[in-house]
Amino acid sequence: MVKIGLFCSAGMSTSMLVTKMKKEAQANSLEVEINAYPESELEQIADSIDVALLGPQVKFLLSKAKAVCEPKSVPVEVINTMDYGMMNGKKVLEAALNLVKKQ
Repeated sequence: MVKIGLFCSAGMSTSMLVTKMKKEAQANSLEVEINAYPESELEQIADSIDVALLGPQVKFLLSKAKAVCEPKSVPVEVINTMDYGMMNGKKVLEAALNLVKKQ
């Protein structure tokens, strides 16, 4: 099972995207666990996820997130702004799974 964490300012705006990603995963029988968190919880959550995605509104935290995640071999990237804005669960899920495959 792949565990995906989405991080934004308060964990609220990514919640809708998480729902769409879960529907996409279910439709494709993928074993994933996807949750949204406030960015302030990244350090506590990093040990329990396989990939971290940052909402575009917190992309300025990417270097800090990499400093937390990379030593734990957790890939981290910013969600594509267009995919985020369109709430494209399929593309964001694919991006997350591709990051895990690269590890």
